[in-house]
Amino acid sequence: MSSTTLMRALALSCHPIPSLAVTALTAGLAALAGLPVDRGVLVTAAVFAGQLSIGWSNDYIDAERDRAVERTDKPVAAGAMAPRVAGIAAVAALILTLTLSGALGWPGGGAALVIVLCGWLYNLGLKATALSWLPYAIAFGMLPAAATLSASQPRWPAAWALTAGALLGVAAHLANVLPDLGEDAATGIRGLPHRLGAKITALAGTGILLAASAVILFGPGGQPNWMRWAGFLSALAVASTAVASAYRDPSSRRFFRATILIAAMDLVFFALSGTSL
Repeated sequence: MSSTTLMRALALSCHPIPSLAVTALTAGLAALAGLPVDRGVLVTAAVFAGQLSIGWSNDYIDAERDRAVERTDKPVAAGAMAPRVAGIAAVAALILTLTLSGALGWPGGGAALVIVLCGWLYNLGLKATALSWLPYAIAFGMLPAAATLSASQPRWPAAWALTAGALLGVAAHLANVLPDLGEDAATGIRGLPHRLGAKITALAGTGILLAASAVILFGPGGQPNWMRWAGFLSALAVASTAVASAYRDPSSRRFFRATILIAAMDLVFFALSGTSL
């Protein structure tokens, strides 16, 4: 295998879209928390390394299951990369996460480690239980905390920020799993979305996503300005279109992409409204 082929396989195996989305969200939260550039880059790098370790460990742990259902979108399952390569990459990324989190110090580094721990616990078994939503709720809820706890004077974010993050995490979980319900069920995975079924998962994911948007845009209090209302109405429009598509075709990934888009829109409109984290 050439180095170019290997790098491409590694890039696809780390679950690039979710990894980059969470990393970008972290960078935005760091800016909203008023972190200096160097601290913002450090906390973002720690979260990014953690996401890489989660993605690669997922493909390593699920290699047999993914092969059984012929997941051609996963390099390990498709035979483009040996499982041990994904495993080695996951461990290397985890070591890097520990190093960067250590550089952040306590308590910011601890928050970053909680996020990666949740991802690993999900991969190691929680994904197959009725509590499959819990690691996502905790990890996304801790994202704003990783930013504010990394400040020179560490502080917990407001309750609304933790709540919004947790809601966004649950919505992301439902949207991410929805296209794979059939393949997961065929290999013994019975997480919360599998128990709810495709249509209820799509509707619940949309409702939770809009709740998260409402908390982000109206939770800080004060008189909501037009920017916050514009953000919420935009989120409503995107979510309505996405859920209609997901309801008709649960195997589509449009709903998951819409979830990422809405999270980004919420962050932008929140920033433009003149509010800080």
